Amino acid sequence: MDKGTVKDTIFYSNALQEEIELLIYVPANYTPLNKYNILIASDGKDYFQLGGIPRLADKLLDDYEIDNIIIVGVPYKSVEDRRRKYIPTGEQHEAYLRFLAHELVPYLDNEYSTFQLGTSRGLIGDSMAATASLLAALKYPNIFSKAILQSPYVDEHVLNIVDKSNNANSISIYHIVGKGEDQVLTTDKKIKDFLTPNRKLHELFLTKGYKTFYEEFNGNHTWKYWKPDLKRALIENFS
Repeated sequence: MDKGTVKDTIFYSNALQEEIELLIYVPANYTPLNKYNILIASDGKDYFQLGGIPRLADKLLDDYEIDNIIIVGVPYKSVEDRRRKYIPTGEQHEAYLRFLAHELVPYLDNEYSTFQLGTSRGLIGDSMAATASLLAALKYPNIFSKAILQSPYVDEHVLNIVDKSNNANSISIYHIVGKGEDQVLTTDKKIKDFLTPNRKLHELFLTKGYKTFYEEFNGNHTWKYWKPDLKRALIENFS
């Protein structure tokens, strides 16, 4: 099996006024003669290390189970940095979404041979990173057409944004949450129910007419369950 390469790149974001580390998986079959889909992962380092997404992509490409793809990880710098950027009430949230849509995408389209179409671009995240992925797709439906949500953090702000959205025709949503996520110990050491709000979110997607894949798995809010789900998530969205 041929292995793709992971490039570590520093990118300066004007929207965020800071340097952002990027992990860019370029498949072994990359050639400028072909066009490639793009998947952007917030919580990027987790997806590359804990999720093992580069090696998974190698195998799926080798077995012709997914189409050509470039995967970009955007790591967070700290727990506080993650909250500031990923959730709707975070002070850098809007700037982070702008960075994804108006800085990162043009950069990738310029550096690599991509389709340059919303239908070929997706966002993925777990927990708060899933929230950021969803909200970026809702805000920029012409730029991103797929949102892969692994146990998203959902509060009234998120539900309100989805309720006001009207781009169900543009976005498909892949959405999983664990049946054991009714009691999640969060990074600020509080117990939070993720399951109930995620069920509300799913109902809202259905009401609004979004094309959605939804499953409740037997498990909790950890990579033990998100990692094995990645294979199906990539095939569902990029085959």
